[in-house]
Amino acid sequence: MAFAKWSWICAITHVTLLATVSALTQKTLQIKRNFTTFYAEQADWTFNHLVVDVRTGHIYLGAVNRIYKLSEDLKVLLTHHTGPDEDNPKCYPPIIVQPCNEPLVYTNNVNKMLLIDYKENRLIACGSLYQGICKLLRLEDLFKLGEPSHKKEHYLSGVNESGSVFGVIVSNNNDDDKLFIATSVDGKPEYFPTISSRKLTRNSEADGMFAYVFHDEFVASMIKIPSDTFNIIPDFDIYYIYGFSSGNYVYFLTLLPEMTSPPGSTTKEQVYTSKLVRLCKEDTAFNSYVEVPIGCEKNGVEYRLLQAAYLSKAGLILAKSLGIKPGDDVLFTIFSKGQKRRMKSLDETALCVFVLKQINDRIKERLQSCYKGEGTLDLAWLKVKDVPCGNALITIADDFCGLDMNAPLGVSEMVRGYPVFTEDRDRMTSVIAYVYKNHSLAFVGTKSGKLKKENSQHVVPENAKLDNHR
Repeated sequence: MAFAKWSWICAITHVTLLATVSALTQKTLQIKRNFTTFYAEQADWTFNHLVVDVRTGHIYLGAVNRIYKLSEDLKVLLTHHTGPDEDNPKCYPPIIVQPCNEPLVYTNNVNKMLLIDYKENRLIACGSLYQGICKLLRLEDLFKLGEPSHKKEHYLSGVNESGSVFGVIVSNNNDDDKLFIATSVDGKPEYFPTISSRKLTRNSEADGMFAYVFHDEFVASMIKIPSDTFNIIPDFDIYYIYGFSSGNYVYFLTLLPEMTSPPGSTTKEQVYTSKLVRLCKEDTAFNSYVEVPIGCEKNGVEYRLLQAAYLSKAGLILAKSLGIKPGDDVLFTIFSKGQKRRMKSLDETALCVFVLKQINDRIKERLQSCYKGEGTLDLAWLKVKDVPCGNALITIADDFCGLDMNAPLGVSEMVRGYPVFTEDRDRMTSVIAYVYKNHSLAFVGTKSGKLKKENSQHVVPENAKLDNHR
């Protein structure tokens, strides 16, 4: 229940952040008044996702078999039932589309994704039933506006309850919005693209809801894991930890397996690599797909297994320390030590900060070198083999969105974050951050359900020297 505890503290902190600042000490978070608590009707109906309506303060909670709407002080306003229902994960298409010969059993519906579509005043709630379909619920009363389920592209989130799903809504003033969605495919690349952009129509019952933004015989707004990749790494999948948009781009932070040879050895072993994926918002052919390995190091210890992330802004003090402008985008991230354990990460973890502009600059450098014909595309899992970069003799601008050559592209050199704080015993699992009176503050949740406050003002890039406050 550590995640659930942290989720509720996140909700309270997000809604009443300024009110609780005075209750923070340098050692730990001390809550000086009683907060209302809320529990699901059944112990196994765990909480999975949480979003807060920034306009009203209302909290929407995605749980097993339920979607809850809560007030700021966690009073239940509305409940929407999402399960259980008769299903079988082997039924494809689901039984709601056509009969299935597999035995049906009552199956829980685990919430896989929860997003607020502010433009259309609705909630997108995706679950694990029926190969992962999504409901569109009206924010005011959780009335079901639509539940697309009759086309292949309607199955977005998959049946694997532990599989990760992240979505990012990109608004368009004059046209339908777009939903960039990334999901673990659980060995079913023929059913699910691992990342795609979908139409988010104004009409929740429109036939084109969740259709690919572009799709013809040769090109589509998607990336699929090739079947050949599973021949090399049978349990290959991409686990999406976080997603966001900034400027001209959509970003996803991921964890994926790869085969490497240890120094001095000819045999290969499986490790996990954390990567940032970037796509242009308006790129319908996904020619702009670039991925960059990311990690963190402190005192010679490598932290490479991404656990959580949060996009924030740099306060004045942190900005001066990093040599950037106040208000620039920074990523607060949690990494676990090493690269070999995904499901059972080590308790040794690090809170690290990345400057988004520095990552973008590194991508720009890589694009420019590739379009000079230097090196290979370096994206073995997608291309299966190394493909040489082609020479196009073009200058890469900051808003370059790719061509049908040299794409998709991988960056080989890892971008390292600036370590802020390390924890050796109680694994850090969640993070949020904000700016308060020029200070960049991060709130970190741990495996045991505790909450830490970090003041990230003294990051010094030259030697990563840090002055932390717990």
